[in-house]
Formats: sequence, structure tokens, C-alpha cells
Amino acid sequence: MRILIADDNRDMLRILRAYFEKEGYEVQTAEDGEEALAVFYRKRIDLAVLDWMMPKWSGLDVCREIKARSDKKVLILTAKSEEEDELKALSIGADEYIRKPFHPKILVLRAKKLLGDEKGMRYRSLRIDLEGSKIYKDGADLQVTKTEFELMCCLVRHKGRILSRDQLLDLVWGFDYFGDARTVDTHVRRLREKVGDHLIQTHRGLGYSVEADDE
Repeated sequence: MRILIADDNRDMLRILRAYFEKEGYEVQTAEDGEEALAVFYRKRIDLAVLDWMMPKWSGLDVCREIKARSDKKVLILTAKSEEEDELKALSIGADEYIRKPFHPKILVLRAKKLLGDEKGMRYRSLRIDLEGSKIYKDGADLQVTKTEFELMCCLVRHKGRILSRDQLLDLVWGFDYFGDARTVDTHVRRLREKVGDHLIQTHRGLGYSVEADDE
């Protein structure tokens, strides 16, 4: 899924991009409302996260335009604290409203809820339980480790895309991990033993992927 984050604070954009990309989302950013609309029209956006106070077009203006032309979800971020402001945002079509300051993890959880992505997902014969951190194959619990679970989630969320070992280290182990990239190979091998060799593709010299769905 592709998320648009629009905020004139570059540090905020950088932080939020990192959190959403760690969860497997593709992120587009904009620093003002006019740019946000241009990105929305140019890309297939599933959710727009818009700061209320932006140059050129406000988050509410962008929200109003998006809702007039699509059924895509919109989440408004704001430092405004009055109840009337929240009512105003919701009345023009915003699906969610979060007051600053907030923890990025809270924003990600709210976004997942809006996108219907907070409980689980399926890939081929696998059912991935996001709440329980379990993977089932044909109804059987595969007993994966936490790292194996996060690795499979990452590959499925990026299905059809080759992820390098360094990308997987950042997305699964974290940006502050400085271990050997070969640990990715070890975990992929163990994961394959559980989910099936055919589900995870090796691209020599490039990385790993799972195939995109046929439909």
C-alpha cells in the first residue's frame, strides 16, 4: 500500500517515513499542500496523512479536494486542540484526526486500522496473524520466531519487489543493527524450511522476494 505524508516539517517527514517503511508501506512525501495534491494525482495513494497547517494549501483544503474526487482515506495531523477543530476536520470528510504531539507508533496503528491492515493478511497458503505474531499454513501454526515472522511480513508487504540484504536488515532488524548481512541468509533458510522453499525467491547478487499475486 502507498501512503502520502504531507508536512512542512522535514524532520517529521523523515521520522514518519522511516516508521511506515519499516512496516512495509511505500511512502510518498510532500512539504506543502500544493505538492501533496500533485503527488496524489500522480500516484496511486491509499491513505493521505496531512498536516493541517501547511503552506499554499492547508491539510483541510487538500482533504476536501481528495474526498471530492476519490474514496481514499485521509488522516489529519494538527497542533490544534479545540474540539471544534476536530469536528471541522471530520465534517469535511477526514477519516481520522490526531493531535500533536503523538508517538509515530500510534499514527502507524491508526493508519493500519483505516486501511484494514491491523489484524492479519494472507499470502498463498499462509495466514499471517499480525496481532498474535504467528504464521499458519493450512491451519497449522508454523512456530516461527519473532525475526522469522517479521521477515515474512516484510517480504509479503513488498511482494513482487526484490529486497536486498541491506534493505531487509534495515526493515526487519532496524536501522541501528550493525551485524553481518549474512544473518539474512540464515533466517531466510530457516523460514523456508517452515513456509516452503517455493514461496521465497532468491535473486543471486540482488536479494530475496515473494511473487506478486496473480490477480
